[in-house]
Amino acid sequence: MDLLLNTVQPYDWGSRTLLPELMGVPPTGTPQAELWMGAHPAAPSRVSRGGALVPLDRVVAGDPEGELGAGTVRRFGPRLPFLLKLLAADAPLSVQVHPDLAQAQSGFARENALGIPLDAPHRNYRDDQHKPEMIVALTPFRGLCGFRSPADAADLLDSLRVPGLRPYIETLRVLPERQALAEVFRAFLRPPAGLLGAVVQGLAAGTGQASTIAYDRIARAHPGDPGLLSALMLRYVELSPGEALFLGAGVPHAYLSGLGVEIMASSDNVLRCGLTSKHIDVEELTRVVRFDAPPARVLTPREEGDEETYPAPVDDFRLSRYLLRAGEPRRRVALDAPQILLCTNGTTTVFSAGERLGMGPGQAVYVPAGAEAGMEGASTVFRATTGTAERLG
Repeated sequence: MDLLLNTVQPYDWGSRTLLPELMGVPPTGTPQAELWMGAHPAAPSRVSRGGALVPLDRVVAGDPEGELGAGTVRRFGPRLPFLLKLLAADAPLSVQVHPDLAQAQSGFARENALGIPLDAPHRNYRDDQHKPEMIVALTPFRGLCGFRSPADAADLLDSLRVPGLRPYIETLRVLPERQALAEVFRAFLRPPAGLLGAVVQGLAAGTGQASTIAYDRIARAHPGDPGLLSALMLRYVELSPGEALFLGAGVPHAYLSGLGVEIMASSDNVLRCGLTSKHIDVEELTRVVRFDAPPARVLTPREEGDEETYPAPVDDFRLSRYLLRAGEPRRRVALDAPQILLCTNGTTTVFSAGERLGMGPGQAVYVPAGAEAGMEGASTVFRATTGTAERLG
């Protein structure tokens, strides 16, 4: 096992205080948006090997079956299939959507055939993988997730008292769900002149609703960005600590504020809808987006033995939580798949093969497949592994 040295991503929407407060370190004065834990080639964690720090992706590439287990390699290839993060948002992220596996594979092949460089700003597909994800709140957490029902979206737009919104309100009230959502969403991606400014004024006037206040904050954080209009089509969600959201393919979403543990399939495939200066491909975006409005499903963990699991309908990752108490027997966490253990509260000692590593909040340990491992100490520990992992012994 290895204590991970992880990279902090300083995206401009990041909080300056949430991660330092969790980790008990002084703020740097700059945004600290995401702490990455895993083997993603863009910012792999590093481990100590032979007196040197080695990127985890290189360690995995050197012995895929030894690090990941034969089952993981058969299912996902010689790569760690998940990426774990601490995410700390102080301003709204871009509204975005991720493709399903078939869309990612065909889109990646198509752009390769066109000769579009992998790092081109206008490239949509940077790999051939899907990117389902889950966020678990550590603090009160706010976000946008999936479409509002047409009736709910119409009511919100109507409350702004903007005459230019009347045609869209009527469309939402009259047409069937999918057709209504698709027509208005597409129109909002390319809005007529003057509509955005009128909506911003309507939001500033306020209705007193939590969602309207959130959209006004978005407008102030992204002045002049037409993505505000598509954001109005999305459901506003508030999570309490311990609650979670799963975001599957085709579901438009944006995180607004708060600190959480995020896990996702290890992919870079993101199509953006707005609140960004990055490339927006309207045609590809509307092919990927799912135009439906199922009820919001806020997840709570379910007990499975001595851990609490957050259910997800994918096998790229599995996320669970241990609430450890002082004086309890050591918890055994050996699996036939790779795992990352992340401490978010208290202190934990991880034991494996005669070694012991201490973890405090914000620290993580990588345990290769098949390693005997256990942990103890009053703490909260999240465990990330693959969805197909099984306990050993």
